[in-house]
Amino acid sequence: MSSTATPEKRRTALDALHRSLGATMTDFAGWDMPLRYGSERDEHLAVRTKAGLFDLSHMGEITVTGPQAAQLLDYALVGNIASVGLGRARYTMICRADGGILDDLIVYRLAETEAASSNYMVVANASNAQVVLDALVERAEGFDAVVRDDRDAYALLAVQGPESPGILKSLTDADLDGLKYYAGLPGTVAGVPALIARTGYTGEDGFELFVSPGDAEKLWLALAEAGASVGLIPCGLSCRDTLRLEAGMPLYGHELSTELTPFDAGLGRVVKFEKDGDFVGRGALEAAAERAASQPPRVLVGLVAEGRRVPRAGYPVVADGQVIGEVTSGAPSPTLGRPIAMAYVDAAHSAPGTAGVGVDIRGSHEPYEVVALPFYKREK
Repeated sequence: MSSTATPEKRRTALDALHRSLGATMTDFAGWDMPLRYGSERDEHLAVRTKAGLFDLSHMGEITVTGPQAAQLLDYALVGNIASVGLGRARYTMICRADGGILDDLIVYRLAETEAASSNYMVVANASNAQVVLDALVERAEGFDAVVRDDRDAYALLAVQGPESPGILKSLTDADLDGLKYYAGLPGTVAGVPALIARTGYTGEDGFELFVSPGDAEKLWLALAEAGASVGLIPCGLSCRDTLRLEAGMPLYGHELSTELTPFDAGLGRVVKFEKDGDFVGRGALEAAAERAASQPPRVLVGLVAEGRRVPRAGYPVVADGQVIGEVTSGAPSPTLGRPIAMAYVDAAHSAPGTAGVGVDIRGSHEPYEVVALPFYKREK
């Protein structure tokens, strides 16, 4: 008899700290991650009204350097990476040759490390980091560029919420006022060297801090202390999911997959056909763009429950007794006080306010209102 050993779950540099805080841990993409520390609702509302502190060290960092790093990324990804300014970041995707989405990514253009060489950091989702790394290595053939797996070189902490700028300012001399959304700069936070990025996945203002794993605990404790007086609390992956859902942000494996092109997902804007040269998936994506323009496939919409029952991914969306779509993500919304969902529905039923739409929850057709995404948008 042969038995297959269960692979060891990976642990972040903050694992012992999470356990000391009483976190409920969960397996996420092979990592042991904090799901929640106390009440998911309290953690969610802290980010919306004050601040939350997250460990995101499971994300996959891949560094691309060399004289042709930009050309490689323009070929490998759908975005125009050569146009990203120094110290800026861009949301983009990596697709298969058939246009299917392998992952959605953030690419940072970092300071040059040597003469005439470009330096980029690609941040992939934890579940797809190896797939993205393998694809970039394969696509790098023929380019004067080096693709390096830096997943073990970084821990990633995030401070999100309206109080986050004040908390971070108390710990750094870096020019946070000059740091735009989707930009990053090197700095020192609480004595720790960091890449300070103004990015996030919550719909709030906030920062992501890339640091050496050996510095992660020192930085976490400093941030927790600096934020205690304004209501910062540690937050787990559960509230991260409800926050991103309210903000209408897609999650790979739910709203995005290899079965969908960026145009199917309503994110065709990330595909830059005008950039120089060929890129992987160009032909298939041009055809997908034409299809989306003439005969839109299912459209990603928001659904707000009229009742209390919570829709889950995979539940059918119905109208007039017919299945017209499928829920991709669903959860109770602490901000709206009602269950919400994102779903792909037939274009004929996608307009906000469309009547007669429901979700089949275990045989019962629960009424839902079709709304435009996002459900929540912070006041700037």
